[in-house]
Amino acid sequence: MLELARGLTDPALAAIAGLERRVIAADGGRIKLEWGVLRSRPGHRVEDLLWWDGDRLLGFLGIYAFGAPTVELTGMVAPEARRRGIASALLAAALPLCEERGYTKILLVTPRTPAAARELALRRGAVLDHSEYALQLTGEPAEAPSNPRITVRPMNSADAATVKSLMMTGFGWEPPDSDSEPDSDEPTSTLVVELEGAVVGSVRITRNDDTAGVYGFVVHPDHRGRGIGRDVLRRICSQALAEGAARVHLEVAVDNDRALGLYTSLGFSPVATEDYYALP
Repeated sequence: MLELARGLTDPALAAIAGLERRVIAADGGRIKLEWGVLRSRPGHRVEDLLWWDGDRLLGFLGIYAFGAPTVELTGMVAPEARRRGIASALLAAALPLCEERGYTKILLVTPRTPAAARELALRRGAVLDHSEYALQLTGEPAEAPSNPRITVRPMNSADAATVKSLMMTGFGWEPPDSDSEPDSDEPTSTLVVELEGAVVGSVRITRNDDTAGVYGFVVHPDHRGRGIGRDVLRRICSQALAEGAARVHLEVAVDNDRALGLYTSLGFSPVATEDYYALP
């Protein structure tokens, strides 16, 4: 039975977590579920779709609107319930919701393995948009030189325009004003990187249970190649681990060799490859 959920109850969250454990035990890797977002759904519209067999959850699909006009869809189906059309039914129910809300780019996030999700996307006429490695650090980062001229501090309102410019330069995208911090109970902070008092970079840090996340890490092109990224990332990781995180997580485009080399040299290891398919 399909449930169109307006917000997630504690039992539903527990069922999703249990399904996630079963899927990862069977397939390995990870599922990009964005737990901080799931736990803080406002409940005023349908953002999650669940497929139940009695009180047992067999399928889930979440709608994640991180910035218009793009929306991401991420889901999973219990290993014992695959090839029953559950994934197709969840996707078919989610697409009209996305279209009604005016999203013009719908990305289905699929793990590289197993191939079932990719096959579903291709049957829908999807085209590969981009791919990312999910990386994880579980121990202290490798040593790196620390430059006393570099400081890292919380972002304030006066930094907003500069951070937007950095995001556009680094990623070709900037958050809207209303998204200066995400609508989530996941502890989150945006930090700015300064070199002798001038802002040259920014990064967003999240904390979800025992996992710290690093997102949107960018250094202005004029200041790359000077060890700023390595210095700042090492500081961030060391602080997160000192504050009780068991791991630090981040994502990087598979074709970003410079960033991938930096992350792996500090001790990050790939845990999954995720493909983003644009649905027609």
